[in-house]
Amino acid sequence: MPRTPVDISVPDLTGKLAVITGASDGMGLGMAARLAGAGAEVILPVRNPGKGEAAITTIRRAHPGAKVSLRSLDLSSLDSVATLGETLGAEGRPIHILINNAGVMQPPTRQTTADGFEVQFGTNHLGHFALVARLLPLLSAGRARVTSQVSVAARSGRINWDDLNWERSYHGMRAYRQSKIAFGLFGLELDRRSRAHGWGITSNLSHPGVAPTSLLAARPELGRSRDTPAIRLIRAMSARGILVGTVQTAALPALMAATDPDARPAVLYGPGGPGNLGGPPAEQRTYPTLRDTGEAQRVWQVSERLTGVAFVAA
Repeated sequence: MPRTPVDISVPDLTGKLAVITGASDGMGLGMAARLAGAGAEVILPVRNPGKGEAAITTIRRAHPGAKVSLRSLDLSSLDSVATLGETLGAEGRPIHILINNAGVMQPPTRQTTADGFEVQFGTNHLGHFALVARLLPLLSAGRARVTSQVSVAARSGRINWDDLNWERSYHGMRAYRQSKIAFGLFGLELDRRSRAHGWGITSNLSHPGVAPTSLLAARPELGRSRDTPAIRLIRAMSARGILVGTVQTAALPALMAATDPDARPAVLYGPGGPGNLGGPPAEQRTYPTLRDTGEAQRVWQVSERLTGVAFVAA
C-alpha cells in the first residue's frame, strides 16, 4: 500500500557543532546529513575510516557546502573513547548537540569488548557513558542537548545485576534489553544531575521504532554471517508500508529530540504509529523500566566504577 510521507523540519543550526555516533551508515548517516544540511558542523566519530569517508561523500553530494569531518572512535574500547575525549578536548570547541546513536544488537554468541564487558552492555551503554563523561566540559561549554538512542526492546526486561556481563548464562535479546535499559536510565539521570550540579546541559531519549537498519543484518564481526529472519521480515513489511518504518523515518525521533526547539528534557521521543513501531515522531510515555530513580542512580554508580570515568564539568 502507498506510504504516507513522514518528515519533520530541522531548524537552522548555523554555528552549532554536532557530534553523532554511529553515523557512517543507515539512520545515523541520515541524521548527520540532515544536521549538516541545516547548517551545523558535524563530527562523525567512526570505527571504520573507509565507511566514514564514504559517508562524508554522501553528505557532501546532498549538501555541497556541508562542514563534516571524521574522528576515530571504537565504543567497545574505553581507551579509544578516552583518546577521542583528549582529541576533542585539545581542539577546545564547545559541543552543542550530541546524539548517542551507535549500537550493536544480538550477537549469536556471547562476545566481549576490549575491556572484557559483554559487547552489547559495553558498547551500547558503557562506551557512551564514558564518552559523555569525557566530553562533559565541552558539552557544558556549549550548553548542549544530549540525545541518547534507546529501543522499543527496553519496554520490557531488567538489568541482570547478579551477572551484568552474562558470563553464566548468555541470552542475546535479554542482554540487548539490559544494555538499552541501562542506557535509558543513564540518559534520564544525566538530566537530573545536570540540573542538580549546574552542568548546563539537557538530556533526553529517543528510539527509532522498528525499521530495516543494519542492526539485525549480517555482521561478520559479531559472528553473524547472514541476515537474520527478523530483518528479512522487517524489510518486507517496510517495503509494503505495514506497521514499521523506513531507515529515513527511523532517524526522525532522534532528530526531533536533538533539534526541535520545543523538545523537552528527560522525555522519550519515538514513532507515534501503532505500537510505536513506525509513523511520525512524537513525545511518548517513559517506559516503566526507565522510571525508577534509585535504579538509575545504581546504574550511574556502577558505570563510573566499571569505566573508571567520573563526571567533572570543568
